[in-house]
Amino acid sequence: MASDHSAAPANLALTPVPQGDRVFHFHEHAALWFSLGTGLLVMQIGAYLVPAVGTQDALIAIVLGSLIGAGLLAWTARLGCQTGLASAGLMHATYGSAFARLPVLLNIAQLIGWTTFELVIMQEGTVAILKQALGSEPGGLLDGTGGKLLATLLWGGVLIALMAGSMLKLVRKFVSRFGLPLVIASLVWLTWQFGTRLQAQGFDAFWNRPGAGGMGLFSAMDLVIAMPVSWLPLVADYARHGKRAATTLGGTWLGYALANIWCYTLGVLVVSTVEPGTNLVAALLLAQGGLIALGLILLDEMDNAYGDAHSGAVSVHSLQPRWSIKRAGLAFAAGCTVLALFLPIHAIEPFLLLLSSVFVPLYGVILGRLGSGAVVPSVTARTVDWSAAAVWVAGIACYHLLKHYAPDLGSALPTLALTFTLAALSRPRKAGGLTPARA
Repeated sequence: MASDHSAAPANLALTPVPQGDRVFHFHEHAALWFSLGTGLLVMQIGAYLVPAVGTQDALIAIVLGSLIGAGLLAWTARLGCQTGLASAGLMHATYGSAFARLPVLLNIAQLIGWTTFELVIMQEGTVAILKQALGSEPGGLLDGTGGKLLATLLWGGVLIALMAGSMLKLVRKFVSRFGLPLVIASLVWLTWQFGTRLQAQGFDAFWNRPGAGGMGLFSAMDLVIAMPVSWLPLVADYARHGKRAATTLGGTWLGYALANIWCYTLGVLVVSTVEPGTNLVAALLLAQGGLIALGLILLDEMDNAYGDAHSGAVSVHSLQPRWSIKRAGLAFAAGCTVLALFLPIHAIEPFLLLLSSVFVPLYGVILGRLGSGAVVPSVTARTVDWSAAAVWVAGIACYHLLKHYAPDLGSALPTLALTFTLAALSRPRKAGGLTPARA
C-alpha cells in the first residue's frame, strides 16, 4: 500500500492496491470481521426482536438474516479483492465518477453517525462500569456531564491515536493475535452466565414463548440483515488488501456470520432473563464477572469505531486526494468525538433501516454490474451511468413501498433481488478499464 503521507495528490482510494502489497490471509479477514461483527450495539438490536416475535422465529431470523447479510458482505469483499479498489472506487466504477460523489457523500455521512454512535456506546458503558466498580455519590464526578465528558474524551483520544498509526499493522498484530481471543472469551463467559440463568428460570417457557406482535419473521430478518448491510460500504476498504479472492470471501463470511449470530442471540438471551425495561449494559453488569466481560467488549467496540473512521477517511480522501488518508482520519476522529458529547443514542432501529433502504439497492446495483466477473470500467472518467443511477433510485423506492404496503414480505431481500437483476440486465456488454484479478 502506498504511504498515506505522500506529498503527491495520488487518489489511493481510486487506485488498485498492487498485488505485491496485499498482506491479509484467511485468518486475518476472519478475525477482523468477527471483531467488527461483535459489539454492544448488535446485542441491543437482538434485544429488540423480543418480545415482538417469538423465540423460535427470532432465532430463525437471526441465523438466516446473518448468513444472508454476511454473504452479501463477503461477496462485496471478494469484489474488492479482485479489483483492488476501495469502496469509493467500486461506486465510481459502477455509477460513473461524476455521479459517484453522491453515494460517497452519503457513506461519509453514515460513517460519521456510526463512529459517533460507537463512541457514545463506549462512553455509556465506561460510566456504568466505573459506577459499578467505584460507586457513585449524587453530584459526584461520575454523575451528570462530568463522567460523560471524561469517558468520551478518553475513547476519542484512543481513536485519534489509532488513526495516527497503520491500519494493516493494527489488524495483523493486534486484532488477529490479541483482540480476537479476548472478545471470544468474554462472549463465552456471558453466554454461560445467562444460559445458566435461563436454565434455572425454565428453558421450555423461553423456547415456546410466542411473539407479542408488531413484527413478522421477514421484518425481523430485515432488522438482522440491516447490521451487516451497514458494513457494505466499508468492506472493500479492507478486502482490497487480501491476497486471494477466495480466502477473502471465506474469511469475511465466516467471521462476520459467527459474530452476528452469537451477539444477536446473546441479546435475546439477556433480555429474556432480566426484568422488562432493564438496560442492556446494566443487565450485563448483573452477571458474575460481567464487569470484566463488559470491559473486554468495550475494548473490542473500539475496533468498530476505528473501522468506521478509517473507511470514512478513505472516502474523504477519494473526494479530496490532497488530504491524505491519515490526515482525513485524524480530522474524522476528532469531529466524531465532539459530536459524541452531544448526540444521544436513541432511535437505533429506524436509523438502521433507513441505511438499509439506501445501501441495499446501492450494492444490489454494484454486485449486478461487477459481481459476476465483468470488466470493471475506468474509475477516472467523469461520466454518469444513468441506468445504474435509475436502478438505485428505483430500489430505494421499492424498499420503502414494500415496508409501507407489504411489511410481512420484508424489504431488503426483494429490493436486493430487483436491483441486482435490473443492473445485470442493463449492464454494458463492452467496457474498457480494469479487469478483475484472479481468484
